[in-house]
Amino acid sequence: MLLEMRDVSVSYGKVSALRNLTLKVPEGGIVTIIGGNGAGKSTTLRAMSGLSKLSAGEIHFDGERIDHLPPDRIVARGIAHVPEGRRIFPDLTVEENLRTGAFLRRDAGAVEADLRKVYERFPRLRERRVQLAKTMSGGEQQMLAIGRALMSKPRLLLMDEPSMGLAPVIVEEIARIVEEINAEGVPVVLVEQNAELALDLADYAYVLETGDLALEGPAEELHDNEHVRAAYLGV
Repeated sequence: MLLEMRDVSVSYGKVSALRNLTLKVPEGGIVTIIGGNGAGKSTTLRAMSGLSKLSAGEIHFDGERIDHLPPDRIVARGIAHVPEGRRIFPDLTVEENLRTGAFLRRDAGAVEADLRKVYERFPRLRERRVQLAKTMSGGEQQMLAIGRALMSKPRLLLMDEPSMGLAPVIVEEIARIVEEINAEGVPVVLVEQNAELALDLADYAYVLETGDLALEGPAEELHDNEHVRAAYLGV
């Protein structure tokens, strides 16, 4: 397994956000985490990327324990996080935002090559490379957030609610991009409230409910699960 969470708990003060979560991410494919508001989905990603400290349990990446490391060290190991709400730098240009994703890299030539790849993947970013990020549409900002994460040359990509607030046509484009990134060899952990989208994209799925693991299994099987269909698919 590329990443393993072992009996992980996270608390914010007296509030328990995750309880004894065990989760595995293989070397390939897409793993999704679905659930309602307050289920612990974003906390799970924040724990993986070092932004939320554990109150119990361990996280291992590529055979090494990482839950004691600061976020920059985790990025350096190859985990990139596209946070909920994009979290771009609004007063920087598109290209300046992208270059912040490579701030830990020292391979200048490869950074320039990866910047060209990002522009090939997202032609709109190339067209707007000197534009301030705050002037872009929500869909363009999401593409920028993904492109910035890719500039770190990740071995694992964490994506938190990439479809949030976007028009259906843009959601389809983001879904295609997620599939492309994964097909190029980058495993993805996808957190989504759009359960239909998440289960369509994923190979394996976890369902969280108020901090507890309720269900897990192949995404296709969970798509047909009566509880999942009633609670998350509106069927």
